[in-house]
Amino acid sequence: MTQTPDPRPRLDIRGAVDLSGLGRQAPPAGPTTAPGAPTSAVVDITDEAGFGAVVQQSSTVPVVLVLWASWSEVSTQVAADLVALAAELDGRLLVARLDADANPQLAQAIGAEAIPTVLGVLRGQPVPLFQGPAGREDIRALLDRLLEVAEANSITGRVGPPTEQAPDAEPAEPVEPPLPPLHQEAYDAIEAGDLAGAADAYRRALAQNPRDDMAAAGLAQVDLLRRVEGLDPTDVTARAADLADLDAQLAMADLELASGDVEAAFDRLLGVVRRTTGPDRESTRERLVALFTVVGTDDPRVARARRDLASALY
Repeated sequence: MTQTPDPRPRLDIRGAVDLSGLGRQAPPAGPTTAPGAPTSAVVDITDEAGFGAVVQQSSTVPVVLVLWASWSEVSTQVAADLVALAAELDGRLLVARLDADANPQLAQAIGAEAIPTVLGVLRGQPVPLFQGPAGREDIRALLDRLLEVAEANSITGRVGPPTEQAPDAEPAEPVEPPLPPLHQEAYDAIEAGDLAGAADAYRRALAQNPRDDMAAAGLAQVDLLRRVEGLDPTDVTARAADLADLDAQLAMADLELASGDVEAAFDRLLGVVRRTTGPDRESTRERLVALFTVVGTDDPRVARARRDLASALY
């Protein structure tokens, strides 16, 4: 029996959507079992809450996530090199180590296909760096590039040594760097329920900088929110049973993606592309590309769907 999608989008309106839902608690101090001595720029992820905290921290400081395993000498060396490079970078990034054997579900959640796998994380968006062996200088070059991308997106915080606090003192709240003015305007509009105003702010940001990927992602997410607003999931689900009803197929794909069922949304629209020609095929292709932007171009599900789309078209 087909489950009716939840019409409430699970979207992070400040950036990409892939990792941001994995918890809100502070990362655990935990015992250090990964290679390399622990520093303030290195944390070990031991559970989903710790994973979520690291993802949250990527809003203020670039995060490098390394998936390692004790049986893999290559992965222990990569992790050790990352620890050493993090120390050299003086708090400009955070290395988060994830033991694949101890946390198989988290390893699966990030879509890792090899040990080691190294990802950057910026504002919750995964940025693939490399898999398998890599020399320290090659890793250094990749980290330098990640820092350049982070700076371009105003992610310039630092991690530092823990400070002394009085026993009764409240823990300090993390301070996020300010968003660019038009991004902040869009965020404020979304908070106020003004989706049209948010879309306008993102369009102006793109007019200023057509390569502003965060504005493009924000606009795609807001457009999705506007399309699903007011839809009746039960009605759309019933109409989508008719595969010839293009409007119903497009609306159903929006609802599926907004409720988190990314593969179902992509598969539905790929099916429409394969069945149609002319304007119907082109409008479906455009909608599918828009959903790619919502999910994030670095998501492996997007990469697979892009290949399937190319095959369907050509």
